[in-house]
Amino acid sequence: MQVKDKQERQKKLVRNAIDQWKAQVEDKVVVVTGGARGIGKTLVENLLESGAKVVAADISWDNSQDFRTHLGACDKALAVQMDIADDASLDAAFDSVMAKFGTVDVLINNAALVSETLFFPRGQVKTLDTKDSDWQKMFSVNTFGVLKTIRRFIRPMLEKGQGSIINMVSSGILPMHQGGSLFSMRPWTVEMPYQASKAATMAMTFYLAEEVRETGVAVNGMMPFHTRASWFDATGKAWRDQGMVYFMRPSVAEHVVPATLFLSGQDGHGVTGRLIYVPEWNYDHGFGDTKVWDDHSLPREMEDMYSKLEAVLPKYERSGVSHLPFDAWAALWAAGMQRLSEKD
Repeated sequence: MQVKDKQERQKKLVRNAIDQWKAQVEDKVVVVTGGARGIGKTLVENLLESGAKVVAADISWDNSQDFRTHLGACDKALAVQMDIADDASLDAAFDSVMAKFGTVDVLINNAALVSETLFFPRGQVKTLDTKDSDWQKMFSVNTFGVLKTIRRFIRPMLEKGQGSIINMVSSGILPMHQGGSLFSMRPWTVEMPYQASKAATMAMTFYLAEEVRETGVAVNGMMPFHTRASWFDATGKAWRDQGMVYFMRPSVAEHVVPATLFLSGQDGHGVTGRLIYVPEWNYDHGFGDTKVWDDHSLPREMEDMYSKLEAVLPKYERSGVSHLPFDAWAALWAAGMQRLSEKD
């Protein structure tokens, strides 16, 4: 299949999702943190396309002024500067949202501090080499910041007895099961304290979901796949400069749109207290496996990097799964890197 055909298929799947869940999100007020770029920007655009009233909140609008201007010209949109780790900033943003829209129906906690930003650009520091301040910075945004944001924006939902909160986490928090024990899905990615902060946020999500279920508010977690987020290109280039490929080809941010629209339409009487792994949810609901969502709009040097790796990878696929287990992919990646080094 040609690249253009693959991209058209992605657009069609997004369109199908919007058609399917538009009635559930139309005219709802949705707040998206980290909404200026990356996954957050993609969610803002598609929620607006679905007829929602959308607040894009971000700590910085640098290099996103055109998008902010675009939102400013839309009656159903609001762009605000908001630091989720700062109480005064959160209060000011909440007041702005209430002044424009008068309520909040959905909160998507997408903003996060990632390892690739804290430890720019590769994002990998071994646990014992991290400092206490690294953990404090990470938790101040990814756990305490999420809690602070929820405390504000859940108020209108509790008053109405209806709403939905979606907390973005990472697949790196997941354990796997074999025999009588659990083990980590991918501990070799070297992501402390990021994964610790996301694990704490997911635990909070489960408990909060139970606590507010009878009020009519749904609280769920969502795990995107390996995605070309706002930081991705810089990290990929850093790996390339060291003669390595940054894992496998990433997914486009649009792969999270179907599940986000679905969860945005939930409340405490529907789906709540769940952790949705987007690739498996997409696969089970007719939105394709991970290969369907591959990003083929990468910068030329990165496209060359992934194309070369894919050309030498051992050919191994199977039915019944959204993607191969991470350990299998790691083995394929290592084999591919070995073949590339032999060619050089």
